[in-house]
Amino acid sequence: MIKKTTQITITTEYITLGQFLKFADIIENGGEAKSFLAENEVRVDSEPENRRGRKLRGGEIVEVLGQKFEIKR
Repeated sequence: MIKKTTQITITTEYITLGQFLKFADIIENGGEAKSFLAENEVRVDSEPENRRGRKLRGGEIVEVLGQKFEIKR
């Protein structure tokens, strides 16, 4: 079950998925991103995503571990 949407505000043009996972306190450091993405389902705008370098921009929705995040710029 997806809980309420949490807003994540960025001040740059984009944030990578790996950076996002760390920024949202889902992983402790960037080195964990690859293994986390291999073991857990992550969706960006309802599409499965496993590339830690995927650029996330304002307006995109990330779903991970039963949580939903909206990227705001």
